[in-house]
Amino acid sequence: MGNIPPVEEAVARLVTDLTFDTIPSDALVGARRLMQDQLALQVGSAALPWSQAVLQLTRTAHAPGRSHVAASGEEMSAADAAFVNATYGHGFEYDDAHRSSSSHPGSCVVSAALAVGEELGTSMREVITGIVAGYEVYTRIGKLAAPELLERGFHPHGLLSNFGAAAVVAKMRGFDLSTTVHALAIALSHASGTTEYTSSGGSIKRVHAGIGTRNGIRAAEMAAAGITGPTTFLSGGKGFYRTYAGRPVTDDLARTFGLDQTFEITRVWLKPYCCCGISHAYIDGARQLSARAGEVRSVVLGIQTGGNVIVGNKNANAYAPRIIEHLQYSLPFQFALSMLGKGNGFSTHHAYLAGHLDVSEGSDVAVLAHKVKIEVKPELDDAYPGRWVGDITVDYIDGSCDRVFVDNPIGTAENPMSQQDLDAKFRDVTVSTLGAERSETLLWAIRGGDLDRPAADFAALLRV
Repeated sequence: MGNIPPVEEAVARLVTDLTFDTIPSDALVGARRLMQDQLALQVGSAALPWSQAVLQLTRTAHAPGRSHVAASGEEMSAADAAFVNATYGHGFEYDDAHRSSSSHPGSCVVSAALAVGEELGTSMREVITGIVAGYEVYTRIGKLAAPELLERGFHPHGLLSNFGAAAVVAKMRGFDLSTTVHALAIALSHASGTTEYTSSGGSIKRVHAGIGTRNGIRAAEMAAAGITGPTTFLSGGKGFYRTYAGRPVTDDLARTFGLDQTFEITRVWLKPYCCCGISHAYIDGARQLSARAGEVRSVVLGIQTGGNVIVGNKNANAYAPRIIEHLQYSLPFQFALSMLGKGNGFSTHHAYLAGHLDVSEGSDVAVLAHKVKIEVKPELDDAYPGRWVGDITVDYIDGSCDRVFVDNPIGTAENPMSQQDLDAKFRDVTVSTLGAERSETLLWAIRGGDLDRPAADFAALLRV
């Protein structure tokens, strides 16, 4: 192949030069925490209606293979198993987030690496290396496209998961530099998905993770077969950054992809709330104000530009959620649920799905939500780049006022969920499917398991 542009070469070298021994210890901790959270969600979300629809669809047309679907244990090709598992892992707005790219890498890279590990017969050491390679490529490409992707209406995860999964395969199959470039370049041809679901709904949002992950695996397979892609897939005049973010990427940004940079996987955001991460800072703030929920006259929530597109005024159903996607992407209703002490977690949203949580017009949740006004504050964009913050002002009936500002909500790298709380989330999500004993076995295999254990042996713990 001809000369590879500096940015594209740096991305590919991040994949080819990474080895398990070059991964910093704090990145390995991040990878295990990410696995713990993501694999729990794959098991716990398998029974959701859209998850079952994806499984049934894939059953009818899957390719044979040695990789397995979480929970049911059905055997498929790596691409098909990862498609289903990634959909599960992203299926209920409870999966990890990456602040600087406004995306959800875990469902992509964990599902791809484990499925490919089973297919290749590797150990968990290679699986973890694949996870880290995919995570770093996904997030570092994403950082340089933020916040424009979100502000322009793209779903960053739908785009970036293609690159992440392609990087996982390139690492685990030992691609050389040229083949890695082509795998990532071909991944660009699959990158798609907008956030229109935040306004009119659509469970396809859950499947964006699966679509991108399967297509990233396919992109790598195409490269291995000799199909080529444009080597200027990121920096070209019609490449990723100019086309999707609306601006160029310069050669000096190649340094972003160096192995000497801070590993993004050390900054995993693990969610305590089962809704869009943009709302989390406001939920934390509302919890501080819950004692006076019955005294509220009005609430003003200052919001960043990109956040307003997803959970704010540009979300057509922010003040009138009628389906689960509306509710999980409504800032006023998530704020109201929190301030009223009804919770924002797994059980709360399952209760809504089951018809046991009333948020209809006239309910206490709706009454409080309609006292909320959302104001876009561009100055927050400049002051807090790469972070979703919550600026809250509450006026009470007696004339008093509270002001709360939350920069680092619970679960972010700056305010991490404790291991005890992460373990509690794991058990809450998995026990009903796996049972208590099997849940504990899986938990400890993730937290301190043998790196030489075969991936297939480990994956068996995810099956009922």
